[in-house]
Amino acid sequence: MTIPASPVLDSRTFDLESASAALPGPEWLAQRRATYVARVHDVSFPTTEEELWRYTDINRFDLNDYRPLTASEVGNPGENSTPGGGVVAAEAGDHCALVIVRDGRVVHHALDPELEAQGVVVTGIAEAQGDVREHILAHLGTVVQETEDTFTLLNEAMSTGGTYVYIPDSVVCVNPIVIVHWCEGDDVAVFDRTLVHVGRNAQASVIERFESSDQHIFMSSITECIVEENAHVKFLTTQEDGPDTTHIGVHRTHVYRDGHFESSTVSLGGKYARLRGEVSLMEQGSTSDVMAVYYGDNEQLLDFRTLQDHRAPRTTSTLLFKGAVEDKARSVYSGMIHLREVAQGAQAYQTNRNLVLDHGAHAESIPNLMIEANDVKCSHGSTVGPVDEEQLYYLATRGVSPADAEKLIVLGFFEDVFSRLSVPALIAPLRRSVNKKISTLAVKRESIESVEKAETA
Repeated sequence: MTIPASPVLDSRTFDLESASAALPGPEWLAQRRATYVARVHDVSFPTTEEELWRYTDINRFDLNDYRPLTASEVGNPGENSTPGGGVVAAEAGDHCALVIVRDGRVVHHALDPELEAQGVVVTGIAEAQGDVREHILAHLGTVVQETEDTFTLLNEAMSTGGTYVYIPDSVVCVNPIVIVHWCEGDDVAVFDRTLVHVGRNAQASVIERFESSDQHIFMSSITECIVEENAHVKFLTTQEDGPDTTHIGVHRTHVYRDGHFESSTVSLGGKYARLRGEVSLMEQGSTSDVMAVYYGDNEQLLDFRTLQDHRAPRTTSTLLFKGAVEDKARSVYSGMIHLREVAQGAQAYQTNRNLVLDHGAHAESIPNLMIEANDVKCSHGSTVGPVDEEQLYYLATRGVSPADAEKLIVLGFFEDVFSRLSVPALIAPLRRSVNKKISTLAVKRESIESVEKAETA
């Protein structure tokens, strides 16, 4: 593999060929992995000289710091271990399906029998047989391959299957489908995959929840979503990984004629958590509405790269990302609106707002436009700054302590995203997670202030 500066695969620890060949799964999946192993050697590892990787620590990343999971650790397709995830799933409220993924392999899946009778499929990709397998083979990788890179190729080369969701034409899933991803193991590299295909005139909500242990973990995740004609899809992704997890994820969606895709992301965990969220509006009348909340503390780096790709006339996309950073944490938002020449009558809007709560914290915001059509409505905007002093003063004059005032302002800052999350049952738990981070900041500041007072006394 030709890689400048930092060799990511030199067989010291992570021998890709051997690791991929040793993974369990059906013959078709093994052959697919082998194809991508060969392709990995034809690409270069990204560096911070590339625009898509600026402001990151990617030059320091070395896959040899991790080890591939063995076949015995992964387990064979269809083997159900203790599923876990019950508490996480319960927070989502009523749901029509539940999938538990441990270290990249589906270990449990259950579906409402009434929906199963209507042709809905929720299963592990590696378990699929017959027509379901053929359908997967026809669509797996077709969405993400348009912007593939080293990490998507590695994911394909090390895939143990992942999750497959299919909603047939005109089927309505009232309650959400919940997919819980859990990773554990010291120094392990995990490769996870999800494919969601929603048919014409169908409706579905999907929740993906990513969590990991406190161990040293690398996670690569890919989620592909296909929204057919006049389908309506709501997608909620939460990332609450452990403090020593590096998570590089891709979420890519194709939306067809008059289809609607609504996506919400809440990113709170990880040491370095990167999400590349891309939506392509393939046919006229298609729409997307993308939102995110992120909060970084300690020395976290939360990294978002988005694409609103208008490929047809009279398409509409909106994006609202809001984040906060404290301590020495950093955040990066880089977004692109691409209005192609055929996208006449399109509308696209992009907004990124950031609060910087400490002098040591830092936020980057880089909105971008590429407009090739001449009959469009388009705007973008971004802000980076501290909490508004006038708001703090207003609350102080009404007897609110500085710590509580800042907490109220930050929670209020996020509220317009929280209030629009597609799964109301999850709003309160996610608010609590953010509130916990803010409260930790307040305790730290009180401790620092008390030490400073003692030193000056």
